[in-house]
Amino acid sequence: MGWADVGYHGSTIRTPNIDRLQKRGVELDRFYVAPMCTPTRAALLTGRYWSRFGNTKPSNERVLPWDTVTLARALKEEGYRTSISGKWHLGSKPEWGPRKFGFDQSYGSLAGGINPWNHLYKHGPYSKTWHRNDQLIEEKGHVTDLLTNDAVRFIKEKKETPYLLYVAYTAVHTPFDEPAKWLDRVKTSEPERRQYVACLEHMDSSIGQIVDAIKEEGHAENTLILFFSDNGGTNGDDSSRYPNTKTKGKIKGLNEPLRGWKGEVYEGGIRVPALAYWPGELEPRKVGTITHVTDLMPTICGLVGHKPNKNLKWDGIDIWPILTGKNDGSKERLLYCKGVNGTNSTLHKWPWKLIVGKSKDQLFNLSKDPNEKNDVADTEKKKLQELMKFLEIEVFKDNDDLP
Repeated sequence: MGWADVGYHGSTIRTPNIDRLQKRGVELDRFYVAPMCTPTRAALLTGRYWSRFGNTKPSNERVLPWDTVTLARALKEEGYRTSISGKWHLGSKPEWGPRKFGFDQSYGSLAGGINPWNHLYKHGPYSKTWHRNDQLIEEKGHVTDLLTNDAVRFIKEKKETPYLLYVAYTAVHTPFDEPAKWLDRVKTSEPERRQYVACLEHMDSSIGQIVDAIKEEGHAENTLILFFSDNGGTNGDDSSRYPNTKTKGKIKGLNEPLRGWKGEVYEGGIRVPALAYWPGELEPRKVGTITHVTDLMPTICGLVGHKPNKNLKWDGIDIWPILTGKNDGSKERLLYCKGVNGTNSTLHKWPWKLIVGKSKDQLFNLSKDPNEKNDVADTEKKKLQELMKFLEIEVFKDNDDLP
């Protein structure tokens, strides 16, 4: 999902439900993730950079060590029910699935993006991936509707225990094949873009259904809702790798004015729309402080009172004081990102951003140049070397013993 693909960033795509959460919640204006899906998911569920687990790209092999203390495991210790509806992509066999890592219930794709109707992943050994709990299954229906129905079902279970619900839509991942109901709403002469817009508007409507279910069950005042994309918008197409896919062609998300795409470490690949919504607890505001997907596990654990019994070596921090406005987050912070296949890495130390890769090292001052148009590596050599030293430390930690 691209930076410019939400209504509150000026998009013509209709996202009224996401926009409503943003307007009434806390907009995280500088929220960072990995440049691709699996790494972001590993970071979300562990509070650690994906590269700590040797992961930098989409993976069908198991990513996390068996004894990893995931967000789901931590909340189960505090009496929470835990469920995932959607895309797992941290191990694409049932024996590597979410229920092996702390989730009570699991439904959706064990692998990555899938054909919306037959629910098959790419050609190959992991093609059959649609599952409930530890069993592969076959069902009829569009993937977005099925995932939404499952999430609403879980919310409406009449149980007194609190819950963690992780809804990981396959939207807006290729391949696309949207129902006529959604395609008919989109006015564009570009068939690929039409599918993309319809897919996103379909997902937005589904998010509205989930929020409505929370309200109907009387949970709104004690439920924290977090929304974000797992990477920036794409300009590629791999739909031909999925069985029986109708829609072909390049599907282009929009990241403007940010530079870059999904798979890249420029801002367009790793800075994404994000928000936190909790009526009565969070006042509407916009946070310009740098925040990161690794922050979510420490923050949620802090809210539920979970104290790990060992050092989990979190790279993230508890950002609740930032969300509530009690702390402006002005304290200096480093952010590290190892790119796809480890071919490049970035280090943020506001306002500076270092990019190191196979080609020339790059340095940007994001406060003056948020769209990374002016590389100042040649004129800011002292700052470049300073950040290089910080980067070396982070790279070394990738070889640290896992907790």
